[in-house]
Amino acid sequence: MLHSAPCVPAVPAGRRVRLLIAALLVPCALATLVGVVLLWPGTGPQPVSTQTPVRGEVTAARATDCTPGSGEGGCAALVIRMDDGPLPGRELVQIVPVEPSTPTFGVGDDVVLAWSGGDPTDPGSYQVVDFQRGGALGWLTVLFAAAVLLLGRWRGLLALGALVLSFVILLAFVLPAILDGRDPLAVAVTGSGLIMFAVLYLTHGPSARTSTAVLGTLLSLALIGALGTAFSAAARLTGIDDQTATLIASLGTGVDARGLLLAGVVIGALGVLDDVTVTQTSAVWELRRADPTMSAAGLFTAAMRIGRDHVASAVNTLVLAYAGASLPLLLLFSLSGQGLSDVVTTQAVATEVVRTLVGSIGLVASVPITTALAAVVASREEPAALAR
Repeated sequence: MLHSAPCVPAVPAGRRVRLLIAALLVPCALATLVGVVLLWPGTGPQPVSTQTPVRGEVTAARATDCTPGSGEGGCAALVIRMDDGPLPGRELVQIVPVEPSTPTFGVGDDVVLAWSGGDPTDPGSYQVVDFQRGGALGWLTVLFAAAVLLLGRWRGLLALGALVLSFVILLAFVLPAILDGRDPLAVAVTGSGLIMFAVLYLTHGPSARTSTAVLGTLLSLALIGALGTAFSAAARLTGIDDQTATLIASLGTGVDARGLLLAGVVIGALGVLDDVTVTQTSAVWELRRADPTMSAAGLFTAAMRIGRDHVASAVNTLVLAYAGASLPLLLLFSLSGQGLSDVVTTQAVATEVVRTLVGSIGLVASVPITTALAAVVASREEPAALAR
């Protein structure tokens, strides 16, 4: 006599996939938290600047001699009324050279003076160092936030919150930890992981779709870190440029300059990777919602057609972003009279080449990686879950 097996409800395939995603992401999240604890900065180095910024306004400007009585001209005398500092409301005269590299100052310009801490009545204790830009940047920030809120509405508000959170992580953890002597690459990877988890889940909410994007971003970042480490060593990049040399001189201690270079590569690629991975997962989910009968292979093929167009424009964006940031350097080398191969292999240009190509490879790889993960997960989602 045959006995039928007890009727046990089958475990939904979607649930098994979710458990697999959790099994992959939970250890990564825990590792990120452990990294934050281990790498959290201490007191760190104290500020090394002995100059205090003082805001003021140019009330008069005229041509003058750089050396009094020489009759050679070549300088400008600026009468500046200080708005704050040790003697607010007092006017002083500053002599600035008129050179191609010197900004043009005029009446009404809001400027920043550096006060050395000496005699506040002595004009020699001050130096014009910059313009005030707080007002313009503030209005630009308001315009940016308004544009995001107008188009994104509630989701835009979450995106702005995520942006603020990213800056908080950079300013409160990444930068202080590197200045405190922690390994720059380890700090960048940990900080990027923290930003990735916090920003993606805050912006898009906890779901299988978001978790898939997080996993794709994580794998792509790991690839970028590995390639950056390998090729920076193979190209013998030291990571020491003018800014890094200034940092080392300011700290008075050694800094892992190559690690700092790799940290910049990882953090710089994170923002573009988020864009690509979220777009690919969204495309897969929308395709599955439009046709719930599509298989994982069909979803992958259809979404990859979208991904190829996206990655082509994203790579171009990444290359142009690095080229734009290095435009003065490229112009300088174009005047050097060296051949292209000689210019490309110099330390400064080779660093940007490695940074750009490593980031681009990771960006390209993120498309099939994320699309494959998303296709597997979305094809096993229950129809009711696709609408979330």
